[in-house]
Amino acid sequence: MKEKEPLIRLTKRENMSSTKIWLIRFGALIFAIILGGIVFVIAGANPITAYGTILSGSLGKVTGLRQVVKTAVPLLGTALALAPCFAMRYWNIGAEGQITMGALAASFFALNMAKTMPSPVLLIVMGVSSIVFGAIWAGIPAIFKANWGTNETLFTLMMNYIAIGIVGWLQGGPWEGKPGSQIIPMFDQAAVLPKVLGVHIGWIIVLIITAFMYVYMSKTKHGYEIKVLGESENTARYAGMNVRKVMIRTACLSGGIAGLVGFMVASGANQTLYSDVAGGVGFTAITVTWLAQLNPFAMIAISLMLAVLSKGASSIQTSLGVPASISDIITGIILLCMLGCEFFINYKMIFRGREHHEEAVPLVPAAETLGEEAAK
Repeated sequence: MKEKEPLIRLTKRENMSSTKIWLIRFGALIFAIILGGIVFVIAGANPITAYGTILSGSLGKVTGLRQVVKTAVPLLGTALALAPCFAMRYWNIGAEGQITMGALAASFFALNMAKTMPSPVLLIVMGVSSIVFGAIWAGIPAIFKANWGTNETLFTLMMNYIAIGIVGWLQGGPWEGKPGSQIIPMFDQAAVLPKVLGVHIGWIIVLIITAFMYVYMSKTKHGYEIKVLGESENTARYAGMNVRKVMIRTACLSGGIAGLVGFMVASGANQTLYSDVAGGVGFTAITVTWLAQLNPFAMIAISLMLAVLSKGASSIQTSLGVPASISDIITGIILLCMLGCEFFINYKMIFRGREHHEEAVPLVPAAETLGEEAAK
C-alpha cells in the first residue's frame, strides 16, 4: 500500500541570501510590534502612545538612559558568557548559579577586607575571586560531563539552586547584619565599583569582554576547536583535539565571565549581596545569545532592546495606568516572534500537491549521456 503523502513537509533551506534573512527578521519584528499593539488595545491604552511612552521613559532622560545601560550590563555579560558553551553544543543553563557564586566570592572580600585593603587592590581581588568561583562552579558539571557523560543541562540547572541556597543561608546566618533582618550589610564605599558617565564601570568591562569574545571565538585556535567540537565530537577527536580538555576549559571560561558579572552586579548595581542577586538574568541571556546567533556585537543591540522594554514598564504604569506586567508580555511576544522567524530562515514548508517548477535532477544519467561520455 502506497504511503499517503503528509499534508506539510519540512525541508532544510540552503543558500538563502543575507538580504532575505534580514527581511524575514525585520518582518518578524514588525509583526511582534503589531501583536503588542493589540495587547495594549485590550489593556485600554493607545498602542502608539504606549510605545512612545516606553521609548521616552527609557531613553528620553539621562536618568532613564543610565538605568537602561545598568540593566543591559549583566544581560550582555551573561549572554557573552554562554556563547562559547552554546557554540560547542554544551548547554550551560547554570549562569544564574555562576553569577551568584561570583557575587558571593566578591562579597566575602567586600565584607571582610574593606578596612585593610586599598580600594583599587580590593576591587581587583574581588573581581579575580569572582572569576575563580564562577569558573569552579561551571567546571564541576563539565568535569562530570567530560568523564562520565552526565547531562549538563540538568546538572547546571540544579547547581543554580544550590548556589542560591548557600547565599540564602549566609543571608540569614553568618553574614546577617542586624539580627533577624535576613539582610547582608551594604558594602563599604571602598568595595563599590566607581562610576563613569553616571553608571558603574561595569559597562566598560562588558564592552571589553565583547571585543575579547569576538577575537577569541573567530580568530584563535581555541575558538576554532570550540566550533569543530560543536559540529561533531568525532571529527574533533579525529583531528587530534583533546575533547575533554576543550569542554572543561570552555565551561570554565563561561563560568568565569558569569562570575565576573556577579561581581559587577553585587559591587556596582546592588552594593550588597542577596539570594536573588542574579535576578533571572541567567535565563533571559539564553534568549539573547540565540537571537544574536552567537554574535557578540549583535548581543549589545538585543540586550539594550530588552533593557529599554524593562525600564519602559514603569513609565507606562505611571503615565497610562497600564500594569507594568504588560511590558513583560510585550517582551515575550517580541522574543517569541524573533526566535520563531529563525524557523522560517532555516526550514521551508512544502504542502501536499504543490507543484515544483524546478526540473527533477535524474539520479542516473540517461543512456545517451553515458554513450557520449564513453565516446569521449
